[in-house]
Amino acid sequence: MAPGRIRVFIADDHALVRDGIVAILSSAPDIEVIGTAADGRLAVEQIIAIAPDVAIIDLSMPELDGISATRQILAAHPKTAVVILSMHSSAQHVFQALEAGARSYLLKESAGREIAETVRAVHLGRRHLGGRIAEIVAEGISNRRSASPIDSLSNREREILKLVTDGLSSAEIGRRLKLSPKTVDTYRSRLMQKLQVTDLAGLIKFAILHGLTPLE
Repeated sequence: MAPGRIRVFIADDHALVRDGIVAILSSAPDIEVIGTAADGRLAVEQIIAIAPDVAIIDLSMPELDGISATRQILAAHPKTAVVILSMHSSAQHVFQALEAGARSYLLKESAGREIAETVRAVHLGRRHLGGRIAEIVAEGISNRRSASPIDSLSNREREILKLVTDGLSSAEIGRRLKLSPKTVDTYRSRLMQKLQVTDLAGLIKFAILHGLTPLE
């Protein structure tokens, strides 16, 4: 294992797709493929064992689908950035992946062009959506702006919502904003109540739909 490289695991049941991504990423000097799997359950087992920096997961796989796999991976290793790879471009599939905690949703048709850039972006903690997927999300944002519950949020609540969806803990947010973790938790509870969501996934979906967290 080369020091400093981004460690990537790839799970896809189509050998041609899997091998193609391996070939592309292996040619990048800053990326190292450390494992592959052909089904979701095996992927989860191996990823939990080796904790890669980035996991590229096919949405539709035997044994365990990509959404369920993502949830299990992040429950064990929250710092592993998950990229969902799919043939489907519907808003429903995109938001399911993002709600599960994926940092990126990438169409297979554009993976050859975008996969290395995507790996680098999510490894840096950014959310990264390919061109067509970004358009789908932007359309959803536009359609909801006219009657946005964001208008009910104070500036401080918007600020904390942004930091929460960026992945910062209450302690980290508190240090940045000079607030106690308990105060940050109070703000989080108030946000969930105002926005009628019950968990972090709901806050992330809201932030994406209303343009409060970057798509890249």
